[in-house]
Amino acid sequence: MGELADRTRWMDATAQAELVESGEVSPVELVDAAVERIEALDGPLNAVNIRWFDQARQAAGDPDLPRGPFRGVPFLLKDLHAHMTGMPLSNGNVALRDAQYRSSTDTALVARFKAAGLVILGRTNSPEMGTVPVTEPVAWGPTRNPWDTERTPGGSSGGAAASVAAGMVPFAHASDGGGSIRIPASCCGLVGLKPSQGRISTGPFRAETGLGVELAVSHSVRDTARLLAAVAGPGTGDSVIAPVPPVGYEAALDRDPGRLRIGLLSGHPRGGTVDADCTEAAESAGRMLEALGHHVEYSFPAVLSDESTVTRFMALWAVGAAINVRSFSDLLGREINENDVEPMNWAQAEFARRMSGEDYALALAAVASFRRECLAWWASGFDLLVTPTVAQVQPRIGEHDNDVARPMEPLRRAAEWVVYTPPFNTSGQPAISLPLHRTASGLPIGVQLVADYGREDLLLSVAAQLERSHPWPHLAH
Repeated sequence: MGELADRTRWMDATAQAELVESGEVSPVELVDAAVERIEALDGPLNAVNIRWFDQARQAAGDPDLPRGPFRGVPFLLKDLHAHMTGMPLSNGNVALRDAQYRSSTDTALVARFKAAGLVILGRTNSPEMGTVPVTEPVAWGPTRNPWDTERTPGGSSGGAAASVAAGMVPFAHASDGGGSIRIPASCCGLVGLKPSQGRISTGPFRAETGLGVELAVSHSVRDTARLLAAVAGPGTGDSVIAPVPPVGYEAALDRDPGRLRIGLLSGHPRGGTVDADCTEAAESAGRMLEALGHHVEYSFPAVLSDESTVTRFMALWAVGAAINVRSFSDLLGREINENDVEPMNWAQAEFARRMSGEDYALALAAVASFRRECLAWWASGFDLLVTPTVAQVQPRIGEHDNDVARPMEPLRRAAEWVVYTPPFNTSGQPAISLPLHRTASGLPIGVQLVADYGREDLLLSVAAQLERSHPWPHLAH
Protein backbone atom coordinates (compact mmCIF):
# COMPACT_ATOMS: atom_id res chain seq x y z
CA MET A 1 0.00 0.00 0.00
CA GLY A 2 1.35 3.42 -0.96
CA GLU A 3 2.38 6.12 1.49
CA LEU A 4 -0.75 8.28 1.13
CA ALA A 5 -3.12 5.30 1.21
CA ASP A 6 -1.48 4.11 4.41
CA ARG A 7 -1.22 7.58 5.95
CA THR A 8 -4.89 8.45 5.42
CA ARG A 9 -6.32 5.01 6.17
CA TRP A 10 -7.39 5.89 9.72
CA MET A 11 -7.92 9.62 9.22
CA ASP A 12 -11.53 10.62 9.66
CA ALA A 13 -13.34 12.53 6.92
CA THR A 14 -12.83 15.90 8.64
CA ALA A 15 -9.06 15.40 8.70
CA GLN A 16 -9.02 14.28 5.06
CA ALA A 17 -11.05 17.33 4.05
CA GLU A 18 -8.51 19.53 5.84
CA LEU A 19 -5.73 18.04 3.71
CA VAL A 20 -7.60 19.12 0.58
CA GLU A 21 -8.53 22.53 1.95
CA SER A 22 -4.89 23.27 2.83
CA GLY A 23 -3.71 22.21 -0.63
CA GLU A 24 -1.49 19.49 0.80
CA VAL A 25 -3.39 16.77 -1.08
CA SER A 26 -5.66 16.96 -4.12
CA PRO A 27 -9.09 15.32 -4.33
CA VAL A 28 -7.75 12.98 -7.03
CA GLU A 29 -4.94 11.86 -4.73
CA LEU A 30 -7.41 11.16 -1.91
CA VAL A 31 -9.62 9.16 -4.26
CA ASP A 32 -6.67 7.20 -5.63
CA ALA A 33 -5.62 6.36 -2.06
CA ALA A 34 -9.11 5.07 -1.25
CA VAL A 35 -9.25 3.03 -4.47
CA GLU A 36 -5.90 1.50 -3.57
CA ARG A 37 -7.21 0.51 -0.15
CA ILE A 38 -10.43 -0.97 -1.54
CA GLU A 39 -8.50 -3.06 -4.05
CA ALA A 40 -6.05 -4.21 -1.38
CA LEU A 41 -8.49 -4.90 1.46
CA ASP A 42 -11.91 -5.79 0.09
CA GLY A 43 -11.18 -9.26 -1.32
CA PRO A 44 -11.90 -11.30 1.83
CA LEU A 45 -14.59 -8.87 3.06
CA ASN A 46 -16.83 -8.42 -0.01
CA ALA A 47 -18.01 -5.00 1.19
CA VAL A 48 -17.87 -2.94 -2.03
CA ASN A 49 -20.09 -4.76 -4.52
CA ILE A 50 -20.41 -2.10 -7.25
CA ARG A 51 -17.49 0.10 -8.28
CA TRP A 52 -17.14 3.14 -10.55
CA PHE A 53 -13.59 4.23 -9.89
CA ASP A 54 -12.97 5.90 -13.27
CA GLN A 55 -16.03 8.12 -12.88
CA ALA A 56 -14.93 8.98 -9.34
CA ARG A 57 -11.50 10.04 -10.52
CA GLN A 58 -13.11 12.20 -13.18
CA ALA A 59 -15.40 13.83 -10.61
CA ALA A 60 -12.49 14.42 -8.23
CA GLY A 61 -10.49 16.13 -10.96
CA ASP A 62 -13.32 18.42 -12.06
CA PRO A 63 -12.51 22.04 -11.13
CA ASP A 64 -16.22 22.49 -10.42
CA LEU A 65 -16.20 19.85 -7.68
CA PRO A 66 -18.41 21.51 -5.02
CA ARG A 67 -16.55 23.31 -2.27
CA GLY A 68 -18.59 21.82 0.54
CA PRO A 69 -17.31 20.74 3.97
CA PHE A 70 -16.05 17.38 2.64
CA ARG A 71 -14.62 18.46 -0.70
CA GLY A 72 -12.60 15.62 -2.23
CA VAL A 73 -13.32 13.06 0.52
CA PRO A 74 -13.99 9.54 -0.86
CA PHE A 75 -17.40 8.08 -0.05
CA LEU A 76 -19.53 5.00 -0.75
CA LEU A 77 -23.28 4.67 -1.22
CA LYS A 78 -25.27 1.78 0.18
CA ASP A 79 -26.74 -0.46 -2.52
CA LEU A 80 -30.28 0.24 -1.36
CA HIS A 81 -32.67 2.97 -2.59
CA ALA A 82 -29.88 5.57 -2.98
CA HIS A 83 -30.36 6.47 -6.64
CA MET A 84 -27.49 8.27 -8.40
CA THR A 85 -27.93 9.48 -11.95
CA GLY A 86 -26.60 7.02 -14.53
CA MET A 87 -25.16 4.62 -11.97
CA PRO A 88 -26.17 0.99 -11.22
CA LEU A 89 -28.38 0.07 -8.28
CA SER A 90 -29.45 -3.47 -7.35
CA ASN A 91 -31.09 -3.13 -3.91
CA GLY A 92 -29.43 -6.48 -3.18
CA ASN A 93 -31.70 -8.18 -5.74
CA VAL A 94 -30.55 -10.70 -8.37
CA ALA A 95 -33.01 -9.55 -11.05
CA LEU A 96 -31.97 -5.88 -10.77
CA ARG A 97 -28.32 -6.90 -10.71
CA ASP A 98 -28.67 -9.03 -13.84
CA ALA A 99 -30.68 -6.36 -15.66
CA GLN A 100 -27.88 -3.87 -14.90
CA TYR A 101 -30.48 -1.30 -13.89
CA ARG A 102 -29.22 2.31 -13.80
CA SER A 103 -30.88 5.22 -12.04
CA SER A 104 -32.28 8.15 -13.99
CA THR A 105 -31.92 10.73 -11.23
CA ASP A 106 -30.37 11.46 -7.83
CA THR A 107 -32.32 11.11 -4.62
CA ALA A 108 -32.43 14.28 -2.54
CA LEU A 109 -29.83 12.87 -0.13
CA VAL A 110 -27.40 11.77 -2.85
CA ALA A 111 -27.61 15.27 -4.35
CA ARG A 112 -26.71 16.69 -0.94
CA PHE A 113 -23.80 14.29 -0.55
CA LYS A 114 -22.47 15.57 -3.86
CA ALA A 115 -23.05 19.21 -2.83
CA ALA A 116 -21.01 18.54 0.32
CA GLY A 117 -18.05 17.78 -1.98
CA LEU A 118 -17.98 14.02 -1.41
CA VAL A 119 -16.61 11.88 -4.24
CA ILE A 120 -18.65 8.70 -4.60
CA LEU A 121 -16.62 5.62 -5.58
CA GLY A 122 -19.34 2.96 -5.73
CA ARG A 123 -21.79 0.99 -3.62
CA THR A 124 -21.63 -1.21 -0.55
CA ASN A 125 -23.29 -4.58 -0.16
CA SER A 126 -26.77 -4.76 1.40
CA PRO A 127 -29.22 -7.60 1.98
CA GLU A 128 -32.09 -7.65 -0.47
CA MET A 129 -34.51 -4.84 0.47
CA GLY A 130 -32.50 -4.30 3.66
CA THR A 131 -34.88 -6.53 5.59
CA VAL A 132 -32.47 -8.48 7.82
CA PRO A 133 -29.68 -7.42 10.22
CA VAL A 134 -27.00 -9.41 8.38
CA THR A 135 -25.52 -8.79 4.93
CA GLU A 136 -25.67 -12.04 2.97
CA PRO A 137 -27.71 -11.40 -0.20
CA VAL A 138 -28.04 -14.14 -2.80
CA ALA A 139 -27.15 -11.53 -5.43
CA TRP A 140 -23.70 -10.66 -4.07
CA GLY A 141 -22.78 -13.15 -1.35
CA PRO A 142 -21.92 -12.43 2.29
CA THR A 143 -19.98 -9.45 3.58
CA ARG A 144 -17.60 -10.33 6.41
CA ASN A 145 -16.61 -8.44 9.51
CA PRO A 146 -13.04 -7.02 9.53
CA TRP A 147 -12.75 -7.79 13.24
CA ASP A 148 -13.49 -11.48 12.62
CA THR A 149 -14.14 -12.64 9.06
CA GLU A 150 -16.14 -15.63 10.27
CA ARG A 151 -18.76 -13.24 11.66
CA THR A 152 -21.28 -10.82 10.19
CA PRO A 153 -20.68 -7.07 10.09
CA GLY A 154 -24.41 -6.73 10.76
CA GLY A 155 -26.98 -5.29 8.44
CA SER A 156 -28.52 -3.98 6.55
CA SER A 157 -25.68 -1.46 6.17
CA GLY A 158 -23.13 -4.24 6.58
CA GLY A 159 -21.08 -3.43 3.51
CA ALA A 160 -20.86 0.21 4.58
CA ALA A 161 -19.73 -0.70 8.09
CA ALA A 162 -17.16 -3.25 6.90
CA SER A 163 -15.67 -0.77 4.42
CA VAL A 164 -15.25 1.89 7.11
CA ALA A 165 -14.05 -0.52 9.81
CA ALA A 166 -11.39 -1.85 7.44
CA GLY A 167 -10.20 1.68 6.67
CA MET A 168 -11.22 1.76 3.00
CA VAL A 169 -13.11 5.05 3.34
CA PRO A 170 -13.51 7.33 6.39
CA PHE A 171 -17.31 7.09 6.44
CA ALA A 172 -20.05 5.66 4.24
CA HIS A 173 -23.74 6.10 3.55
CA ALA A 174 -26.08 3.92 5.62
CA SER A 175 -29.82 3.62 6.21
CA ASP A 176 -31.93 2.39 9.10
CA GLY A 177 -35.47 0.98 9.09
CA GLY A 178 -35.13 -1.18 12.20
CA GLY A 179 -31.54 -0.71 13.34
CA SER A 180 -29.63 -0.94 10.06
CA ILE A 181 -27.26 1.92 10.91
CA ARG A 182 -26.87 1.13 14.60
CA ILE A 183 -26.54 -2.68 14.37
CA PRO A 184 -23.58 -2.71 11.93
CA ALA A 185 -22.02 0.21 13.81
CA SER A 186 -22.11 -1.98 16.92
CA CYS A 187 -20.81 -5.05 15.09
CA CYS A 188 -17.91 -3.14 13.51
CA GLY A 189 -16.86 -0.71 16.24
CA LEU A 190 -18.19 2.47 14.62
CA VAL A 191 -20.37 5.49 15.33
CA GLY A 192 -23.86 5.12 13.88
CA LEU A 193 -26.52 7.82 14.26
CA LYS A 194 -30.11 7.15 13.25
CA PRO A 195 -31.64 10.61 12.78
CA SER A 196 -35.17 11.57 13.74
CA GLN A 197 -37.92 10.73 11.30
CA GLY A 198 -38.23 13.71 8.99
CA ARG A 199 -34.73 15.04 9.69
CA ILE A 200 -33.31 14.10 6.27
CA SER A 201 -35.43 13.89 3.14
CA THR A 202 -36.01 10.41 1.72
CA GLY A 203 -37.51 11.84 -1.49
CA PRO A 204 -38.39 11.72 -4.24
CA PHE A 205 -39.16 7.98 -4.35
CA ARG A 206 -39.75 7.04 -0.71
CA ALA A 207 -42.19 8.48 1.83
CA GLU A 208 -40.75 10.22 4.87
CA THR A 209 -43.68 8.74 6.84
CA GLY A 210 -42.04 5.30 6.69
CA LEU A 211 -39.80 3.63 9.25
CA GLY A 212 -36.54 4.17 7.35
CA VAL A 213 -34.10 7.07 7.71
CA GLU A 214 -30.62 7.60 6.28
CA LEU A 215 -27.20 9.01 7.20
CA ALA A 216 -23.87 7.17 7.61
CA VAL A 217 -21.51 5.08 9.72
CA SER A 218 -18.26 6.75 10.75
CA HIS A 219 -15.21 6.59 12.99
CA SER A 220 -15.78 9.89 14.80
CA VAL A 221 -18.62 11.82 16.35
CA ARG A 222 -17.44 15.01 14.65
CA ASP A 223 -17.76 13.43 11.20
CA THR A 224 -21.29 12.37 12.02
CA ALA A 225 -22.21 15.86 13.25
CA ARG A 226 -20.67 17.63 10.26
CA LEU A 227 -22.32 15.31 7.76
CA LEU A 228 -25.69 15.71 9.45
CA ALA A 229 -25.29 19.49 9.29
CA ALA A 230 -24.52 19.24 5.58
CA VAL A 231 -27.49 17.08 4.55
CA ALA A 232 -30.29 17.71 7.08
CA GLY A 233 -33.50 19.43 6.14
CA PRO A 234 -36.70 18.74 4.24
CA GLY A 235 -36.99 18.14 0.53
CA THR A 236 -39.62 19.29 -1.89
CA GLY A 237 -43.04 18.02 -0.84
CA ASP A 238 -41.94 16.43 2.45
CA SER A 239 -44.77 16.33 4.98
CA VAL A 240 -42.86 15.12 8.06
CA ILE A 241 -40.24 17.67 9.09
CA ALA A 242 -38.30 17.26 12.33
CA PRO A 243 -38.02 20.41 14.47
CA VAL A 244 -34.75 22.32 14.36
CA PRO A 245 -32.86 21.54 17.59
CA PRO A 246 -31.89 24.37 19.97
CA VAL A 247 -28.17 23.91 19.26
CA GLY A 248 -26.49 23.32 15.90
CA TYR A 249 -25.04 19.86 15.31
CA GLU A 250 -21.42 20.98 15.11
CA ALA A 251 -21.81 23.42 18.01
CA ALA A 252 -23.22 20.55 20.08
CA LEU A 253 -19.85 18.80 20.00
CA ASP A 254 -18.29 21.33 22.38
CA ARG A 255 -21.37 22.16 24.41
CA ASP A 256 -21.69 21.03 28.02
CA PRO A 257 -25.13 19.40 28.13
CA GLY A 258 -25.38 19.91 31.88
CA ARG A 259 -26.39 17.21 34.35
CA LEU A 260 -28.80 14.90 32.57
CA ARG A 261 -31.31 12.41 33.90
CA ILE A 262 -30.58 9.15 32.10
CA GLY A 263 -32.47 5.87 32.18
CA LEU A 264 -30.61 2.57 31.87
CA LEU A 265 -31.96 -0.64 30.34
CA SER A 266 -29.32 -3.38 30.43
CA GLY A 267 -31.52 -6.49 30.38
CA HIS A 268 -34.15 -7.69 27.94
CA PRO A 269 -37.30 -5.54 28.11
CA ARG A 270 -39.52 -8.58 27.50
CA GLY A 271 -37.66 -11.14 29.59
CA GLY A 272 -35.53 -12.73 26.88
CA THR A 273 -31.84 -13.58 26.93
CA VAL A 274 -29.08 -10.97 26.61
CA ASP A 275 -25.40 -11.89 26.30
CA ALA A 276 -23.36 -10.90 29.33
CA ASP A 277 -21.07 -8.77 27.17
CA CYS A 278 -24.01 -6.76 25.86
CA THR A 279 -25.40 -6.21 29.35
CA GLU A 280 -21.98 -5.16 30.60
CA ALA A 281 -21.60 -2.74 27.68
CA ALA A 282 -24.69 -0.83 28.82
CA GLU A 283 -23.80 -1.06 32.51
CA SER A 284 -20.29 0.19 31.82
CA ALA A 285 -21.67 3.10 29.79
CA GLY A 286 -23.91 3.97 32.72
CA ARG A 287 -20.86 4.17 34.99
CA MET A 288 -19.05 6.33 32.42
CA LEU A 289 -21.98 8.73 32.30
CA GLU A 290 -22.18 8.92 36.08
CA ALA A 291 -18.45 9.75 36.17
CA LEU A 292 -19.21 12.62 33.76
CA GLY A 293 -21.68 14.02 36.30
CA HIS A 294 -24.98 12.69 34.96
CA HIS A 295 -27.69 11.01 37.03
CA VAL A 296 -28.28 7.42 35.89
CA GLU A 297 -31.08 5.16 37.14
CA TYR A 298 -32.66 1.89 36.05
CA SER A 299 -35.70 2.99 34.08
CA PHE A 300 -37.11 2.69 30.56
CA PRO A 301 -40.43 3.25 28.76
CA ALA A 302 -42.85 0.57 29.96
CA VAL A 303 -44.23 0.11 26.44
CA LEU A 304 -40.93 -1.54 25.43
CA SER A 305 -42.05 -4.56 27.48
CA ASP A 306 -45.21 -4.98 25.42
CA GLU A 307 -44.99 -8.13 23.29
CA SER A 308 -47.36 -6.63 20.74
CA THR A 309 -44.74 -4.05 19.75
CA VAL A 310 -43.03 -6.74 17.65
CA THR A 311 -46.27 -7.48 15.81
CA ARG A 312 -46.89 -3.78 15.23
CA PHE A 313 -43.49 -3.37 13.68
CA MET A 314 -43.67 -6.53 11.56
CA ALA A 315 -47.01 -5.59 9.98
CA LEU A 316 -45.51 -2.42 8.55
CA TRP A 317 -42.28 -4.25 7.66
CA ALA A 318 -44.30 -6.71 5.55
CA VAL A 319 -46.06 -3.85 3.79
CA GLY A 320 -42.65 -2.35 3.09
CA ALA A 321 -41.57 -5.61 1.45
CA ALA A 322 -44.67 -5.55 -0.76
CA ILE A 323 -43.94 -1.96 -1.77
CA ASN A 324 -40.37 -2.96 -2.62
CA VAL A 325 -41.56 -5.85 -4.78
CA ARG A 326 -43.81 -3.45 -6.67
CA SER A 327 -40.97 -0.95 -7.08
CA PHE A 328 -38.69 -3.68 -8.44
CA SER A 329 -41.33 -4.47 -11.07
CA ASP A 330 -41.48 -0.79 -11.98
CA LEU A 331 -37.70 -0.50 -12.27
CA LEU A 332 -37.45 -3.65 -14.40
CA GLY A 333 -40.44 -2.84 -16.56
CA ARG A 334 -42.03 -6.24 -15.94
CA GLU A 335 -43.91 -8.11 -13.26
CA ILE A 336 -41.56 -9.98 -10.97
CA ASN A 337 -42.40 -13.31 -9.36
CA GLU A 338 -41.23 -15.49 -6.50
CA ASN A 339 -38.21 -16.62 -8.52
CA ASP A 340 -36.95 -13.02 -8.65
CA VAL A 341 -37.05 -12.39 -4.89
CA GLU A 342 -35.51 -14.14 -1.88
CA PRO A 343 -37.97 -16.45 -0.04
CA MET A 344 -38.31 -14.38 3.13
CA ASN A 345 -39.07 -11.16 1.27
CA TRP A 346 -41.55 -12.85 -1.04
CA ALA A 347 -43.29 -14.40 1.99
CA GLN A 348 -43.54 -10.99 3.66
CA ALA A 349 -44.96 -9.42 0.51
CA GLU A 350 -47.53 -12.22 0.23
CA PHE A 351 -48.51 -11.68 3.87
CA ALA A 352 -48.99 -7.96 3.20
CA ARG A 353 -51.15 -8.70 0.17
CA ARG A 354 -53.50 -10.69 2.39
CA MET A 355 -53.89 -7.76 4.79
CA SER A 356 -57.02 -5.65 4.40
CA GLY A 357 -57.14 -1.89 4.36
CA GLU A 358 -58.59 -2.11 7.86
CA ASP A 359 -55.64 -4.25 9.01
CA TYR A 360 -53.20 -1.64 7.71
CA ALA A 361 -55.11 1.24 9.30
CA LEU A 362 -55.13 -0.57 12.63
CA ALA A 363 -51.36 -1.15 12.38
CA LEU A 364 -50.79 2.55 11.77
CA ALA A 365 -53.02 3.41 14.74
CA ALA A 366 -51.07 0.99 16.93
CA VAL A 367 -47.80 2.62 15.88
CA ALA A 368 -49.17 6.06 16.75
CA SER A 369 -50.24 4.75 20.16
CA PHE A 370 -46.80 3.20 20.72
CA ARG A 371 -45.07 6.44 19.76
CA ARG A 372 -47.08 8.46 22.27
CA GLU A 373 -46.58 5.94 25.08
CA CYS A 374 -42.84 5.75 24.40
CA LEU A 375 -42.31 9.51 24.24
CA ALA A 376 -44.29 9.99 27.45
CA TRP A 377 -41.28 8.55 29.31
CA TRP A 378 -39.11 11.42 28.03
CA ALA A 379 -41.88 13.90 28.82
CA SER A 380 -41.85 12.61 32.42
CA GLY A 381 -38.40 14.11 32.94
CA PHE A 382 -35.80 11.83 31.35
CA ASP A 383 -33.24 13.17 28.87
CA LEU A 384 -31.68 9.98 27.49
CA LEU A 385 -32.08 6.22 27.51
CA VAL A 386 -29.04 3.90 27.45
CA THR A 387 -29.29 0.30 26.19
CA PRO A 388 -27.04 -2.26 24.54
CA THR A 389 -27.30 -1.82 20.78
CA VAL A 390 -27.78 -5.57 20.26
CA ALA A 391 -28.66 -8.45 22.57
CA GLN A 392 -26.02 -10.89 21.30
CA VAL A 393 -22.48 -10.78 19.96
CA GLN A 394 -22.04 -10.92 16.19
CA PRO A 395 -23.55 -14.10 14.65
CA ARG A 396 -21.38 -16.22 12.41
CA ILE A 397 -21.74 -16.06 8.65
CA GLY A 398 -24.52 -18.39 7.49
CA GLU A 399 -26.55 -18.45 10.71
CA HIS A 400 -29.27 -16.39 9.01
CA ASP A 401 -29.34 -18.16 5.62
CA ASN A 402 -32.51 -18.25 3.56
CA ASP A 403 -34.58 -21.41 3.97
CA VAL A 404 -37.22 -22.06 1.30
CA ALA A 405 -39.07 -24.46 3.60
CA ARG A 406 -39.11 -21.90 6.44
CA PRO A 407 -38.93 -18.52 4.71
CA MET A 408 -39.57 -16.45 7.85
CA GLU A 409 -36.80 -18.16 9.87
CA PRO A 410 -34.23 -15.36 9.25
CA LEU A 411 -36.59 -12.82 10.80
CA ARG A 412 -37.30 -15.09 13.79
CA ARG A 413 -33.57 -15.48 14.40
CA ALA A 414 -33.01 -11.77 13.93
CA ALA A 415 -35.62 -10.97 16.57
CA GLU A 416 -33.52 -12.83 19.14
CA TRP A 417 -30.68 -10.35 18.94
CA VAL A 418 -32.22 -7.22 17.44
CA VAL A 419 -34.26 -6.12 20.44
CA TYR A 420 -33.30 -2.55 21.24
CA THR A 421 -33.25 -0.77 17.88
CA PRO A 422 -36.64 -1.26 16.10
CA PRO A 423 -38.77 0.54 18.73
CA PHE A 424 -37.13 3.85 17.93
CA ASN A 425 -37.84 3.56 14.23
CA THR A 426 -41.46 3.10 15.27
CA SER A 427 -41.31 6.14 17.58
CA GLY A 428 -39.26 8.20 15.11
CA GLN A 429 -36.68 9.18 17.74
CA PRO A 430 -32.96 9.76 17.14
CA ALA A 431 -30.59 7.11 18.49
CA ILE A 432 -26.85 6.58 18.24
CA SER A 433 -24.62 3.52 18.70
CA LEU A 434 -21.18 4.18 20.16
CA PRO A 435 -18.27 1.65 20.21
CA LEU A 436 -17.69 1.72 23.96
CA HIS A 437 -17.12 -1.96 24.77
CA ARG A 438 -15.06 -4.97 23.70
CA THR A 439 -15.49 -8.65 24.46
CA ALA A 440 -12.60 -10.62 25.98
CA SER A 441 -11.70 -11.76 22.47
CA GLY A 442 -11.70 -8.16 21.22
CA LEU A 443 -15.00 -8.00 19.34
CA PRO A 444 -16.68 -4.58 19.49
CA ILE A 445 -20.03 -4.18 21.24
CA GLY A 446 -22.01 -0.97 20.82
CA VAL A 447 -24.04 1.03 23.31
CA GLN A 448 -27.20 2.80 22.17
CA LEU A 449 -28.22 6.25 23.41
CA VAL A 450 -31.75 7.44 22.60
CA ALA A 451 -33.01 11.03 22.86
CA ASP A 452 -36.38 12.73 22.64
CA TYR A 453 -37.75 13.36 19.15
CA GLY A 454 -35.72 16.01 17.32
CA ARG A 455 -32.85 16.11 19.83
CA GLU A 456 -29.88 14.88 17.81
CA ASP A 457 -27.98 17.80 19.31
CA LEU A 458 -28.21 16.26 22.78
CA LEU A 459 -27.05 12.86 21.49
CA LEU A 460 -24.05 14.48 19.80
CA SER A 461 -23.09 16.47 22.93
CA VAL A 462 -23.09 13.36 25.12
CA ALA A 463 -21.46 11.20 22.45
CA ALA A 464 -18.64 13.75 22.16
CA GLN A 465 -18.24 13.71 25.97
CA LEU A 466 -17.89 9.93 25.91
CA GLU A 467 -15.52 9.98 22.94
CA ARG A 468 -13.23 12.41 24.76
CA SER A 469 -13.32 10.53 28.07
CA HIS A 470 -13.18 7.00 26.62
CA PRO A 471 -11.70 7.19 23.10
CA TRP A 472 -12.33 4.11 20.99
CA PRO A 473 -9.60 2.44 18.94
CA HIS A 474 -9.81 1.90 15.20
CA LEU A 475 -9.43 -1.62 13.85
CA ALA A 476 -5.73 -1.48 13.02
CA HIS A 477 -4.69 0.26 16.21
